[in-house]
Amino acid sequence: MTFVLGITGGIASGKTTVVRFFKKEGFPVVDGDIIARKVVEPETDGLKALEKNFGPTILQSNGKLDRKKLGSIIFSDEKKRQLVDETLDPFIRGEISRQIQEAKKSNDLVIVDIPLLYERHYEMLMDKVAVVYVSPAIQLKRLMARNELSEKEALMRINSQLSLEEKKKRADILFDNCDSIETTHKQVLDWLKENKFVS
Repeated sequence: MTFVLGITGGIASGKTTVVRFFKKEGFPVVDGDIIARKVVEPETDGLKALEKNFGPTILQSNGKLDRKKLGSIIFSDEKKRQLVDETLDPFIRGEISRQIQEAKKSNDLVIVDIPLLYERHYEMLMDKVAVVYVSPAIQLKRLMARNELSEKEALMRINSQLSLEEKKKRADILFDNCDSIETTHKQVLDWLKENKFVS
C-alpha cells in the first residue's frame, strides 16, 4: 500500500525546504506549482480554455501565456481571479491525480507538494496532510527579507491565503520550521523512521 502525503504551508513557511528533504531521501514529489505551469503551455487544453474565457490578448505572439497580462487582468478583480482558478482546476487536478497514480506504482511513499492544498480541497486525494508551520512573526520577517517587501506588501500576500494557524489546526502532521534547518530536517527524518519509510 502506497502512502500519499500532502505537504502544504504558507508563503515563506519553508515548505520547499521540507519537500527537498523528502526528495533527498529518494521519494518522488508531485509538484503542484510545476503542474500549474505545465497545463498552460502552448497548445494545451488548459491554455485554450483560458483563451476562450479571457480572449487572445492573454497570449504572446509566440503562443505562450502572457502571465503579466493575465496577472494585471485578475489582480484587481476577484471574480476574474476565481474564473481563472475554476478554468484551470480540472486540468491541474487531473494531472496531479495522474502523477500520483503513476508514482504509486513503484514507491511506498509519494509526496504531493501543493501550496493551496486546503484552499483547493486537495486533502481528499491524500492519506495524510503535513503542514510546514512557522509563527506569524517569523513568516512576516522571512517573507519581507526573501522578497524585499514592505511590511504592508508582505501582509497582503500572507492574508491572501488561509492562515497558517488555521492550517495548523487541520494538519495531520506538523513540521515546525521556527528553528534551524537541522531541527526541521530531524523532524522529517524522525517521521520517516517512525513510519518505517527509512531505517
